[in-house]
Amino acid sequence: MPTEKPGLRTGKKIVAVNRQARRDYDIEETCEAGLVLKGTEVKSIRAGRANMGDAFARVENGEVWLHNMHVSEYAQGNRYNMEPRRSRKLLLHRSEIMRLLGKTQTKGLTLVPLDLFFQNGYAKITIGLGRGRREFEKRDAIMDREQKRDIDRALASRRRD
Repeated sequence: MPTEKPGLRTGKKIVAVNRQARRDYDIEETCEAGLVLKGTEVKSIRAGRANMGDAFARVENGEVWLHNMHVSEYAQGNRYNMEPRRSRKLLLHRSEIMRLLGKTQTKGLTLVPLDLFFQNGYAKITIGLGRGRREFEKRDAIMDREQKRDIDRALASRRRD
C-alpha cells in the first residue's frame, strides 16, 4: 500500500476564478500551466488575495507570460513583497508553447487565464484558447443557457411525477 509523503498536500484548491473570461470568450481548449512566483506571492495567493479580472497571457520569445494579474502584497512581508501587477512566467512544455503560438497567430485566438489553483502544493493556472464574443453573442449564450436550464427543470419535474 503506497503511503503519502508527509507534508505533501494533494487535491486541487481553487483560489481565484476569472468569471469574465467565460462570458467574453468562447473557450475552445484549455491547458494547465505552472506559475513562477517570487517572494511572498505564494503566501498572498494562499490567503486568496489574487485577482485575474484584467489578466491575459501572451507568448513572447518562446515563453508564455501572464500579464496584469493582481497579487496583493503580503501583509506580514516586508522587503520580499513584489510589485502587485508584474508579469509572471508560465511553465509549459516546449511543444505546448509552440502549439499555442501557432494557434494564436493564425486563427485569431487569444490566451485567457481561467482560474488559479494549488495542486499538490504548487501554484498552477488554467489558460484557455478563447475567441472573443460580440455583445449580441453574449446575449445569445445567456438565452441558450436559460433555455437549457428551463428544459432540464421541466424534465426533472416530469420524472418526479
